[in-house]
Amino acid sequence: MTNKKIFLAAAFILSLRFTTPAAETIPELQTKFAPLGQLLFTQFVSAPFPHPARANGHKYDGQLYSAAEHYSNSDVAIFIPKKFRATDKVDFIVHFHGWMNNIAGTLEQYKLVEQLVASGKNAILIVPEGPHNAPDSFDGKLEDTNGFTIFMHEAVEKLRASGALTETNFEIGNVILSGHSGGYHVMAEIADHGGMGQNVREIWLFDALYGNTENYVAWQKSEHGRLLDIYTDHGGTKQNSEALMTLLKTNGVSFFAGEDTNAVPDNLATNKLVFLHTDMVHNEVVAKRGNFEQFLKTSCLRDE
Repeated sequence: MTNKKIFLAAAFILSLRFTTPAAETIPELQTKFAPLGQLLFTQFVSAPFPHPARANGHKYDGQLYSAAEHYSNSDVAIFIPKKFRATDKVDFIVHFHGWMNNIAGTLEQYKLVEQLVASGKNAILIVPEGPHNAPDSFDGKLEDTNGFTIFMHEAVEKLRASGALTETNFEIGNVILSGHSGGYHVMAEIADHGGMGQNVREIWLFDALYGNTENYVAWQKSEHGRLLDIYTDHGGTKQNSEALMTLLKTNGVSFFAGEDTNAVPDNLATNKLVFLHTDMVHNEVVAKRGNFEQFLKTSCLRDE
């Protein structure tokens, strides 16, 4: 078994151990988030699935995860904060969930909506349904060439048609890619050939650097974007994170590295490459200490 498979298997075990056992439904979450903003829930033609590569499902560790149950869902959640101001350019955060999860579980467990609102940033959150409750890092159409460009343009059309925004004549502004665990793979593919190169300004890896390091390095070098990597001791990402830091140091590339508890906002805001080691466990890195909110506060996104 390769190191990557070992690391992902470890993440799979951790996801089973720490995932919230009974997630709320989307209608319940829409009601719950109503005081904070509007949660739209719709289907995209350009959503990750269905996809030909998973037409027969996916087998992992001897178990078949069927296409009907795990790879037929084209749902996408879009959250618009109550104080959001639509201008000529709209900023987005697109978050990709990891193994054995789904939209509802991700929104509930990792407090993405609450952290976005608390950050005070004027941006819209998008969470596409990846492999539904499956141990799989493949994100279908979003890994196709220009698949992310097509997806984002459909998101714009959905927003224009929803009636949720007072201003509909807008372009896509800054885009942040955020991913936990197995979400690393689709972000690397987007960085490599998803299009939107001038828009994707930041990529956040929440205990997610299992591979595709070369894609992230190439993206950061060409686009001069901000790459944030928070990693744990036992989530399977420490070795790759430390190897990347060694490579950068050898090549004379500056970066910030430190404990997440010691890093101050200025460390995150002024460095294009940030590595944060944490004593948290794999499924705590997004929400337990409000790291998603802190990443937002120090990001390129505009304030409300």
